[in-house]
Amino acid sequence: MGKDERQKGSSVGRLKRRADFLRVAAARRKWAAPGLILQAAPQPEADESIEAEIRVGFTASRKVGNAVKRNRARRRLKALVREMIATGANPGLDLVLIARTATVDRPFDELRRDLQQSLQRTKAARKPH
Repeated sequence: MGKDERQKGSSVGRLKRRADFLRVAAARRKWAAPGLILQAAPQPEADESIEAEIRVGFTASRKVGNAVKRNRARRRLKALVREMIATGANPGLDLVLIARTATVDRPFDELRRDLQQSLQRTKAARKPH
């Protein structure tokens, strides 16, 4: 399955610009779990004709460890997003996932639980229908 095929069914985009990361942080809607920190903010008013998507950004500071550990932490967070965000978060949100030192070694099931709890606490979780 190629990259384009994966993204067709997905409504998850990426945050890449520093200004977007700063805007999400300024919204002051965050939750710190043992394995990650989640920041959430509504997307700025965009073209209404475009269906709202969820955009996600990832960051891992030097506190997490050396480059190998930071990259591993980011890869684990990206795997969580592929698995959970498209169906678990409300559309129209920008989310930033921040790695912590525990992100590298924490069991994946516990990271999954951390993300689910963070989505609920920041009121970013999609309501069950």
